[in-house]
Amino acid sequence: MIWIQVGVAVAVVLVAILWLRLHALLALLAAGLLVAVTTPVEALEQFALGQVEAGKWTAQAAEDFVTSGPADRLATAFGSTAGNVGILIAMASIIGVCLLESGAAQTIIDRALALVGPKRVPEALMASSFLLGIPVFFDTVFYLMIPLARTLRRRLGGDYVLFILAILAGGSLAHSLVPPTPGPLQVADTLDVDVATLMLTGLVVCGCSSVVSLGIARGINRLITVPLRDTADQSAGDGAAEAEQQKELGLDDRGLPGQVGPAEEARPTGPPLLWALLPIVLPVVLIGFGTAFRMSVGRHPVVELLSDKNVALGLSAAVALLLLRYGRCADADHRRRRNQAVGRALAGGATIILITAAGGAFGAMLRQAGIAAVVADLVHGGSGLSVLAIAFLVTAAIRTLQGSATVAMITAAGLLQDLATTGTLPFHPVYLALAIGAGSKPISWMTDSGFWVICKMSGMTESEGLRTVTPMMTAMGFVALVITMLGAVLFPM
Repeated sequence: MIWIQVGVAVAVVLVAILWLRLHALLALLAAGLLVAVTTPVEALEQFALGQVEAGKWTAQAAEDFVTSGPADRLATAFGSTAGNVGILIAMASIIGVCLLESGAAQTIIDRALALVGPKRVPEALMASSFLLGIPVFFDTVFYLMIPLARTLRRRLGGDYVLFILAILAGGSLAHSLVPPTPGPLQVADTLDVDVATLMLTGLVVCGCSSVVSLGIARGINRLITVPLRDTADQSAGDGAAEAEQQKELGLDDRGLPGQVGPAEEARPTGPPLLWALLPIVLPVVLIGFGTAFRMSVGRHPVVELLSDKNVALGLSAAVALLLLRYGRCADADHRRRRNQAVGRALAGGATIILITAAGGAFGAMLRQAGIAAVVADLVHGGSGLSVLAIAFLVTAAIRTLQGSATVAMITAAGLLQDLATTGTLPFHPVYLALAIGAGSKPISWMTDSGFWVICKMSGMTESEGLRTVTPMMTAMGFVALVITMLGAVLFPM
């Protein structure tokens, strides 16, 4: 029965998104309601009994759950997920918009390029997109970075594929492995993994994977050459447009940050580098310090408050709002512009919150239907590392079929949740979360909206995208999986 439920539910998601072109929110809610309606009472009783034995529910709560209706169970799971991740995603959205509007993102990019010089441009692009990919959604990071890659291609005369793939190596991995982006946040919540633990281990795995992936990008760059073509918003040979872009990016005629001329002095400038980095670094420091303090000294009310994930992201958002005194919002009507920026951030963040909550509700319905027993049978007798491989493959299969990395991570986490919460894994469940994140990279192709964003913004054809972006994203996923497995073997707990 459960196999049929899972198969039909996944089919509903795929048909709704790929054929009917419905929003992911509607597809996930429809699939979740279908599973809830078709779940027998026996399965609900078994699930409730497990919650009582684990000490999570009282006997009365279990009885109320079994007698509740499918829509009530779906709505309860939806609200629970939204409550766990809603504030975090909203704060991350504000941070991202403020980094862009204030010029802080451009400051980070310019300083990275100035630091490494023309011979290490790919490293600068990778590091910049990695930092920006922590609080900013990847599509936005790519929109920000691709004009720079095109300008560098004009000025340096080659390696266009390498510049594009360097952006992917940093920003795309951070999007799937490091909170507070929505995919890792929801995976951490579903698997009951501490956000601080996933953030710190994700930074390590993502950093190592990005370095290795940049080497892979160099290999692909040697095999394939992509010319600089016109895009929807830019002509490849338009000298006036190029000059204007140079001015906006603060580049000199070598494609590197140059001296500010008289014409540029009048333009709003971005914040200093330390201020630009503070909204990104602050939550990592606060959450990491709280974890370290708790392990070495114990709990303290003030430290617990400041290191709480919601408070840490809230403080970071407050700092990011202060940055709006720079950039496009730094004028006489700065209050209105600030409020407009926050409004845009919350509008975009609300959509992500709804999709994430719907995915969490879908996963909850699968768990209530008894998916845990099926997954346990699937991995029965295997080693701990085989569990990571299965998590990777399950996520990759969902990602390949329907395209969205976030939806794939949320769905896979719901399927595999009980592996993390039953205490049967021979390593910390954070490695299961990282394996799911790694599995969200393969395979980027026609079903992936990010694939089309990359191709259209860079001027690549679909064929060139399949020969560059697809193998790069697949390789990145496998590299992250291997590093995750090494971590599980060397540092299991």
